[in-house]
Amino acid sequence: MPDARAAGPGTPGIDAGRVGEWLASHVPGLAAPVRFALVSGGRSNLTYRVTDAAGSLYALRRPPTGGVLETAHDMGREWRFISALAGTAVPVAPPLAFCADAAVTGAPFYVMGFVDGTVLADRAAAEELAPAARAAACGNLVDVLAALHALDPHEVGLGDMVRRTGFAERQLRRWLHQARQSGADYLPLLVEVHGMLAARVPEQGTGVVHGDYRPGNLAFGPDGTVRAVFDWELATSGDALADLGYLVSNWQEPGDPAGAAPPGPTTVPGFASRAELAGRYARVSGRDVSGLPYWVAFAHWRSACIGAGVQARYLAGHMAEDGYLAEARERADLGIELAEKARAGLRGDEI
Repeated sequence: MPDARAAGPGTPGIDAGRVGEWLASHVPGLAAPVRFALVSGGRSNLTYRVTDAAGSLYALRRPPTGGVLETAHDMGREWRFISALAGTAVPVAPPLAFCADAAVTGAPFYVMGFVDGTVLADRAAAEELAPAARAAACGNLVDVLAALHALDPHEVGLGDMVRRTGFAERQLRRWLHQARQSGADYLPLLVEVHGMLAARVPEQGTGVVHGDYRPGNLAFGPDGTVRAVFDWELATSGDALADLGYLVSNWQEPGDPAGAAPPGPTTVPGFASRAELAGRYARVSGRDVSGLPYWVAFAHWRSACIGAGVQARYLAGHMAEDGYLAEARERADLGIELAEKARAGLRGDEI
């Protein structure tokens, strides 16, 4: 998991006394008292590393301390997915306990086992892996994604999560609505691209999709093996290419033009190209990926909408300070850049 910052009794989002008591009575084997540390890296829900008196580690997830958007930050939803996927070919952190009582610390939360590993959140993290492990990580993350998409939602206990309406249509409505709520300065551009996406919605399949599948949400072992997939907040039923499109949209290459986002982990030598990722996914999954450009454009637009909401929450003081606030202000142009990439892709330009 990403780095953790020490958290004291007054840490936003955690009532150390009450949460500690709840954990001691609901997590088998946990030895009180416990210490909390905020894990940096997430831009939506808050994650804490929990250390008990015996030195055992756990992870706790809860929503932001305020500014919670409608239909977002659903801890019960995350809990459902990791509980359903535990024991499948998709590695997740062991689900341990769910607290639906908001009185404990101001919101529902859940606790899972702490999975140690390298989370590829930036170039420094990627450089921790040997070149051979970087190549292996690319293959493994694609294979895990294909394994996720091969699951039958009904067989893993997620049949009631399957929606009758199309994924793209639902997402287009949801994120435009939340972009409006965020008050983004570039809202007219988001509305324009929304119209283009809505007019080009392809035929869609239905399966389990993660919704935020990228190297920064996975823990890797030293050999590049995926140890766990995190952050299931956006998981739902939908078309598999939506996940692949999002992965490709976030995957930077060394020769990419400089943009608002700093060079990411996949610009380190040894990582595959976007085309190689898509090619491996097609081979492993047996799926037709010819419709991928639409989903890459869709992912750019959705990321612009999500980014507007994240920035609004940080600037309003609804997120615990993890070092991102200054960066959020500095990267105000990123949403515009992403929306413009989506528009260019839909017009047939290079994505």
